[in-house]
Amino acid sequence: MAKILIPLPRNDVDPSEVAVSWQTLRADGHEISFATPDGHPASADSMMLDGVGLDPWGWIPGLRRFSLVGRFLRANRDARKAYAALRQDAAFGSPWRWDEIAAADYDALLLPGGHRARGMREYLESPLLQGLVSTFFADDKPVAAICHGVLLAARSRWPVTGVSVLFGRQTTALTWALEKKAWHTARITRFWDPDYYRTYSEARDQSDGYMSVQQEVTRALAGPADFMDVPARADDYRRKTSGMVRDSSRDASPAFVVRDGNYLSARWPGDVHTFASQFSAMLGPP
Repeated sequence: MAKILIPLPRNDVDPSEVAVSWQTLRADGHEISFATPDGHPASADSMMLDGVGLDPWGWIPGLRRFSLVGRFLRANRDARKAYAALRQDAAFGSPWRWDEIAAADYDALLLPGGHRARGMREYLESPLLQGLVSTFFADDKPVAAICHGVLLAARSRWPVTGVSVLFGRQTTALTWALEKKAWHTARITRFWDPDYYRTYSEARDQSDGYMSVQQEVTRALAGPADFMDVPARADDYRRKTSGMVRDSSRDASPAFVVRDGNYLSARWPGDVHTFASQFSAMLGPP
């Protein structure tokens, strides 16, 4: 049994990425602890649970609760059930504070993501968490990161050289193609808040996608070739890249994950079942 730490923001974590990972790892017998900025339980992005606010009428009182597009964009049924179970978990309900945790107390680290700037920036920009991630890499302990969790890893640096802990490694993360597709959708369906799916937006003098997860992560790597995306000739290429099909505990064909030594990465919630299962396998039998 491995002791796994999952640090979380206080708000707006992606429910699929945290809950399915927790459910899979716990079912395999691993012990999971959580940490938040203030030691209070984290909360997921509500729009990823109920879809309310993701339709063009989502700004109109009385109409916003009628979700149509939001039902497609939100977490799927399996993930919502997993999140409901997670909320009853004692460890999730009594997390540590970020400033109380030490890498020496854990065997492995898992970094979920989330895209909503309101809650995620505190997590992604935390020097405490970046230092923690660096220590796990320095100790060569297993680390798994998915979606924006990879961005937290990319921002974590070796103290002496100042380069990212991902420098010299291969990784994937939320691709610009997937991020842009969600962003363009929200510009129509959530037109009053068109950047809902963009955690960081470009300044006027920056090129399209410069502040995307993929491009920032790529800038932290030894070279662009170390950012991995689905090969054009991969089996099930369209299922893996459409952004419309998610994996499940029974079907890994839509997923794409990358392992480099003790480091595992994935792109988006649609990879999470395969991501969590492979991380559990890395940790060995309980």
